[in-house]
Amino acid sequence: MSSKLEQLKAHSVVVADTGEINAIKEFQPQDCTTNPSLVLKAAQRPEYAHLVTESIEWAKKRNSEHVASDAIDKLAVRIGTELTRLVPGYVSTEVDASLSFNTEKMIEKARKLIGLYAEEGVAKERILIKIATTWEGVQAAKVLEQEGIRCNLTLVFALEQAIACAQSGVTLISPFVGRITDWYKKSQKVESFEIAEDPGVNSVKTIYRHFKDQGYQTIVMGASFRSAAQVEALAGCDRLTVSPQLLKELSEDLGELKRALDPAAQDGVQKDEILTEEAFRWGMNQNAMATEKLAEGIRQFHADYEKLQALIEQQLGVVSVH
Repeated sequence: MSSKLEQLKAHSVVVADTGEINAIKEFQPQDCTTNPSLVLKAAQRPEYAHLVTESIEWAKKRNSEHVASDAIDKLAVRIGTELTRLVPGYVSTEVDASLSFNTEKMIEKARKLIGLYAEEGVAKERILIKIATTWEGVQAAKVLEQEGIRCNLTLVFALEQAIACAQSGVTLISPFVGRITDWYKKSQKVESFEIAEDPGVNSVKTIYRHFKDQGYQTIVMGASFRSAAQVEALAGCDRLTVSPQLLKELSEDLGELKRALDPAAQDGVQKDEILTEEAFRWGMNQNAMATEKLAEGIRQFHADYEKLQALIEQQLGVVSVH
């Protein structure tokens, strides 16, 4: 029998949650996704040292006030460009987390990143601009999608976030499994959940089922897995982005993997009303887990962005203000 990873690929598009070239070559995913944390890790690896140097030299020549931030953007795009040569599908590149509550600045940054990809010869159709799923982020994505810039709305923890994205024509959303499970384990003071009761897995199942019943075209990509069992429990989800460690575990397991999610829609399901800003914000307010995990995720990505900035500034010989 083939490995569980190969069986999984028959049911879902498998995405590598990494910027590591060797891992992508080994597991041959359809897409790959990065974030500030993954770019920071990549920037510290020997095989990317030349990209860091080249990005800094490029930024210096621009005579901009924001050399470090320009270098980070260029580095993210250079890494993304390398990844487009290894996978046939999408590569996700994230907008700075500090912009998560400023619609116009997110739009501006996304356009800049797509422009940098164009300079590298990468078509915008290959790139997903990754944005945190705040209300402002959804509005930015709506504008970008209308311009033909495809978006991946990340840090999705609530159905309201998912619906807002779908109704705005977002290409793809990333609901997080493991971080939801972590929150409920801490809240309920338990060590683990049976997989059938896992709150993170069931959250993604709810979003997936709702999207199919409503006829939403937005791709659902389960993310942030803590175990191979969580991945297996979502076999059949449109896409699943999985770490190299779990991809390896699945590739070495020759057991049977069954499809868990079916795209068939139910007839006669009442259609959603358009979700207003008020309803979005109220839904988030009433969901302590989603509110806390969204804020925490934005903080974590920003913290890693600042570490990356410090690394770049150190090489520039500039004293960081952070």
